[in-house]
Amino acid sequence: MAKEKASVFTPGEHGSTFGGNALTCAASYAALKFIIDNNIAGNVLKVGEYLMEGLKNLQRKFPFITNVRGRGLLQAIEFDSDIGQDALTACLHQGLLINCVKPNALRLMPPLVIGNDEVDRALDILDKVLSGLTD
Repeated sequence: MAKEKASVFTPGEHGSTFGGNALTCAASYAALKFIIDNNIAGNVLKVGEYLMEGLKNLQRKFPFITNVRGRGLLQAIEFDSDIGQDALTACLHQGLLINCVKPNALRLMPPLVIGNDEVDRALDILDKVLSGLTD
C-alpha cells in the first residue's frame, strides 16, 4: 500500500484489534454510502451559506460583532470584547450548543445533516442572547 520510502513497518510491528474486521468494514461502508446517497457535502455547502448569511445579518444588527468567518458548517463569530463565555452560557441555557474558542469568539459546528429550520432556531437563540448582553 505504500512506496518503499514510506514503508516503515515490518511484518508484525503494527496491528489493530478492530481494524479491517467485518463489522468495522460494514459500518464504514454504511456510513460512506449514507454520505454519498444523501449528498451530505452538498447539504454542507447549501446550509453553510445559509448559516453564514444569517450570521452576517446578526453582525449588521450588533456592532460589537467584529467578524464572521468560516467555511461550510464550521463558522465563528468574533466580538470586540471578551463576552464569549457569557454568550456561551446564555446559549447553553437556551439549548444551543456552541463553543467558546477564545474569550471574544464563538464557534458553531452543527451536524452535517442540519437543515435551514434548525439554523433558523439557532440564529433566533443567538439573536436573543446577544440582545440580552447589550442590556
